[in-house]
Amino acid sequence: MRKLTAEQKANLSQEIIAKAMQCETAAELVELAKSEGIELTKEEAEAYLAEMDDIELDRQQLKAVAGGWGCDKHEPCYRDS
Repeated sequence: MRKLTAEQKANLSQEIIAKAMQCETAAELVELAKSEGIELTKEEAEAYLAEMDDIELDRQQLKAVAGGWGCDKHEPCYRDS
C-alpha cells in the first residue's frame, strides 16, 4: 500500500471520492482505502469523516436558505411583497 501525497489526494478519481462519501464509519473508509491500495489510518479516516459531516451541515444550511429567505419546513414559504 502507498501513502498519498497532497497532489495525489487532490487527483483522486470522482468514483473513489463518491465511494468514500458513502462510508459511515472509519472502519468502512479504511477498508475502502485498503481495497484501492491506499494506506489510511483510523485517525485519518475519522478526521475525513468529521470533515464530511461539516460539509453535509453546510449543504443543509444552504438548502434552508435557498432563495435568500428561510421558512419552517412544515409551513409554506411566502415572501411579503
